[in-house]
Amino acid sequence: MSRFSPYRLWLLLAVPAFGMTMQLTSSADPAVIHELLHPTGEFSARFMIIAMLASPLALIFKGWRGPRWLVRNRRYFGVAAFFYALLHTVLYLVDKDTLTAIIADLPKLYIWTGWLAFLIFIPLAATSSNYAVRALGRSWKPLQRFTYAAAVLTLIHWAALHDWGGVVPALVHFVPLGLLEAYRVWYWTLRSATPKPA
Repeated sequence: MSRFSPYRLWLLLAVPAFGMTMQLTSSADPAVIHELLHPTGEFSARFMIIAMLASPLALIFKGWRGPRWLVRNRRYFGVAAFFYALLHTVLYLVDKDTLTAIIADLPKLYIWTGWLAFLIFIPLAATSSNYAVRALGRSWKPLQRFTYAAAVLTLIHWAALHDWGGVVPALVHFVPLGLLEAYRVWYWTLRSATPKPA
């Protein structure tokens, strides 16, 4: 798994986007834009969750190659999550068509939480390169912790869709992450509270 090329990983992460692009270009029905809103948002959330699963899985399955590979490559999943969120946002803007309609949507819970999550994504994606990691130094990790805020906002955004009709699929995706993160917090809290041998 360690020999898996980053280019192959990028190609794999782009497969859903290729399918969506073909659907957009091959259909004359304008409704296809609205139909692709949900899958683009779902893939963004899924890739974000996969990136966030890296640390707790590596903690639980110490020494296993899969979690270690995921830790090394989680930035790829995070950037992919951003680009699917960007595609999701662009499709939403095109679907709404007018600035008046976009502004009228802003007070809705599932809209403003989505916008906030996307705005948080922007600096996270912009600082995901090796150069940014080196340039930011110790400031890089605290900045990346805003991913948790983006995750909570994404959960609310998804769950509140269609008069809270998105609760079940949102929880199916986010509950495993929440449980693993809770274990991670418990583990480090317990470890820090354990007296070190003299």
